[in-house]
Parts: sequence; structure tokens; C-alpha cells
Amino acid sequence: MTLAEHYFIEFMKRFDEYPFILTMNNQNYHIGSGTPKFQVIIHKEIPQKELLTSTSLALGEAYMRKDLEIKGDLFYALDHFLGQMGKFSTDHSALKKLIHSSVSKKNQKKEVCSHYDIGNDFYKLWLDPTMSYSCGYFKEKSNTLYDAQVNKVDYILQKLLLKPDMTLLDIGCGWGFLLIEAAKKYGIKGMGITLSKEQKKKFEYEIQKEGLEHQLTVRQMDYRELGKSHLTFDRIVSVGMLEHVGRKNYECYIKNVNSVLKEQGLFLLHYISALKEYPGDPWIKKYIFPGGMIPSLREMMQLFGEYRFYTLDVESLRQHYYRTLRCWSHNFNEHLPEIEASMGTEFTRMWDLYLCSCAATFHNGIIDLHQILLSKGVNNMIPMTRWY
Repeated sequence: MTLAEHYFIEFMKRFDEYPFILTMNNQNYHIGSGTPKFQVIIHKEIPQKELLTSTSLALGEAYMRKDLEIKGDLFYALDHFLGQMGKFSTDHSALKKLIHSSVSKKNQKKEVCSHYDIGNDFYKLWLDPTMSYSCGYFKEKSNTLYDAQVNKVDYILQKLLLKPDMTLLDIGCGWGFLLIEAAKKYGIKGMGITLSKEQKKKFEYEIQKEGLEHQLTVRQMDYRELGKSHLTFDRIVSVGMLEHVGRKNYECYIKNVNSVLKEQGLFLLHYISALKEYPGDPWIKKYIFPGGMIPSLREMMQLFGEYRFYTLDVESLRQHYYRTLRCWSHNFNEHLPEIEASMGTEFTRMWDLYLCSCAATFHNGIIDLHQILLSKGVNNMIPMTRWY
């Protein structure tokens, strides 16, 4: 056994809360106590320096290259492994540029588009027909992914207390399902903004298909342009977009929302949150969401008062996102040969790892999902009970 192999085995022994088999050079090593439920097979040595610089990057990249394989259920392995993320090594100094990338308009547009402009055809394979790429809302155990996404949008629209001819802005509108539902069910006039040209293209097609040109518009626009837009809205919603803003820009984001929301207007913010402030996972930042940053609940709450936003409701949907991700992972694997044929093996393994690892982090409470309903100034017309 080489010194590198010995070090790797000793390193992996720290993850001993759940038993598994580690296999190197046809030798099996039992990690943890009890009956092993999965097997980690190492085909190529993972350097000590890489493990210490970023355990997440080292193991994630090894999995992508097939230098590391999991025998057994990938989600099950990650669910038990990622619950021990506190034992990962991360050299923040060496990874400074990766973890703390520029929050300029130009760079953030590039980062966002690198994820959402992969192609609408790719996302159609594993999202539901609404093309909703955010947490669903499972009202019943029997709900399908499609049911949950429709439920989620209905739930949000109920919370916003919409009325005919109200104006609604969707910041980070995705492929537009929420605004289309709001226009059809409530008769609102809405505008969506996105940085993704692929999302804008699909949303414009859906607007024409539904005959909603007189009610809905979509712009390829940065949220920082709202303050100078001279636009005003009765209601604002933002679903799964705050994660792309960056810690330095949270106040800028709230300031721009405030600039276009009418007095007594309602704002619903739906975003992935963290228990504490955390700079982010290096592997996720390098391969999945460049520049992504997950805000803690408390750092957002402290900003609202500065702009006279009154908090009406805060709700955790963490377990709903866990189930959403399990559905996405199932759909993704149903189309695995097709995705691998068009996108390549490394890309496919990367996305499979991403969907399973995210489900595991929600399941373990490492990250959360919060919906926050706010009013700009005092609004005494809001029902006194949770009407929704």
C-alpha cells in the first residue's frame, strides 16, 4: 500500500457514522460499524492535496471521471455521507476566486446563463410539463410532480391576494408558468424578467400560444435595472432567483424591489436558505451554479425593516424540496441514455450527482427553503388569519 492510499483510507475513516465498504486495488476496507449499505470503489488515486483543498471538489470530480464509483443507491450513499459535511476539508484561501466570484452585472449574467441556457430540450426531459425549476408543494401523498408544481403556483398566487387588472412582476420568471397562471386565473397584467435568452424565448412562445399578449410581457433584464425603469407594480414575486444575487448584493436587491413596488403592495420571496451564513460548496459553484450563494434566513430578515417591509408570514418548505428533487432525479434517470448520448458521460454523471446530492442536503437539513410574504408599509386589508 502506498502512502497516498494509506492517507486516503485514513481520511475516509472520518466518515464513520454510517457503515460502508471502501474498495481500493481490489482490497475492501470496512468503514464504520454495522452492516455496510453501499460501496465506494476507487479506480484511481485521489491526491491528498486535492482532498485537503476541497473534499467536495476532489470526490465530485473523481465521480464525474468514473475514478470513483458508488455500488448501491447513489442517493442513499449521499444521504448518509453528506450528513457529515462538517468533516469535509475546504481551503478557503486557495478557493477564494471560485467561492467569491464577481457580482458585476456582466459576470452574473454569464454565470446564470451557463446554467439556464444549457437548452430547453434538456430541461424538458426531466422537469414536469409546467417547466417549473423550483420547489413544488405536495398537498397530498398521492401528488405527482406536476400536481405539486401547480399546487405551488396556486399557493403563491393565493398568498398574493390578486385581483383583476393588478400588476404583477416576476423577478427571475423562468419559463413563465406562474405569470401565465396568474393572467388566466386572476386577470392580472404581468411582466417577467430573466437573464436567460432560452427562458425568454420559451416564455414568449407560451404567451403567444395562450393568446395573452395583451396581459403579459417578458424582458431579458437584470434586477438592478428596476430602480431606473420607472415601472410600478401592485405585487412582486421572486421564486428561486435570490440564490444568484450574491451576499454583497442582497440589500441592492431589496432596494430595487422596493423601488418598483407600490405602497401597501405585497412581495413574496421564495428561496433556498441556510441556517447560517455559508460561502457555498466549491463543487456546486464550479460545475452547477457558478456564483451561487445561499442566504441565511436571518440575514434577509434584518434587511426588510430598513425598507419598511412588514413580514406577514414565513414558511419552510424544506421537505417539499426534498421530494421535488427526488422526482427530478427519477425523471433524469428515466432519460439517462438519451442525456448521455447528447451531453456526454461526464456531464450526465455530474447532473445525476447534483440532483441526488441536493436531495440529500435538504433531507439532512443542511439547506432549507423559505417562502416569505411581506407588505410594503402597513397594510390593514390583509386577512387576520392565514386565509390560504
